Amino acid sequence: MRRQQLYYLAFPDPRWADDYGLVALGGDYRPERLLAAYACGIFPWPSEELPYAWFSPNPRLVLTPDELYVSRSLRKTLRKNRFRVTYDLAFDDVIGHCAAASRPNGGGTWLTRELVRGLCGLHRLGFAHSVESWRGGELVGGLYGISLGTYFCGESMFFAERDASKAAFVHLVERLRGWRFRMIDCQVYTEHLARFGAREWPRDKFLDELELAVREPARRGPWTEDGAG
Repeated sequence: MRRQQLYYLAFPDPRWADDYGLVALGGDYRPERLLAAYACGIFPWPSEELPYAWFSPNPRLVLTPDELYVSRSLRKTLRKNRFRVTYDLAFDDVIGHCAAASRPNGGGTWLTRELVRGLCGLHRLGFAHSVESWRGGELVGGLYGISLGTYFCGESMFFAERDASKAAFVHLVERLRGWRFRMIDCQVYTEHLARFGAREWPRDKFLDELELAVREPARRGPWTEDGAG
């Protein structure tokens, strides 16, 4: 039975996908399936036309913690300590805000209810984490992602106040650098993340590095403000 279950959760080799990156269709968003996907470089990206779509695009946008770039204006904001940054205190709220955030193209969210339930399940298992920015006791920004070994896959972020999500992101990258994480997976190119130093890698290079990263011990949650976890 155990062998059959592992086979059922298996994904095709993402190296076979075209550059667009569609690897598989179907399945569900149970935590164990999501974990199997992220471990081999595949992430869910559902749409109305393809409700259970799994992707591994080529190229892949990646930020190595040592290559983080913070602009002068953002450094000035961070020095003012406008935001208190925490970890894993409000995962459900962060993912809820991300699901409700408007998208530049005007389309609906890709965070379906079923996917949100699966990601919240991963959080309870200690593999999904949130980073929160607070101002005056109010949640004003944040992000969440998946951590396996020394690999972190950033999934989504939101902000209700300027620079709030950026503060959370910089805090996270500096934390992961201290923990000697190999890479932060930003998935697909955006100018916003490229300005932080993220670069596009060929998919083969990304998958090779991922294979090494997931072999290393995992920092399962909950993470804390003081760096424990």
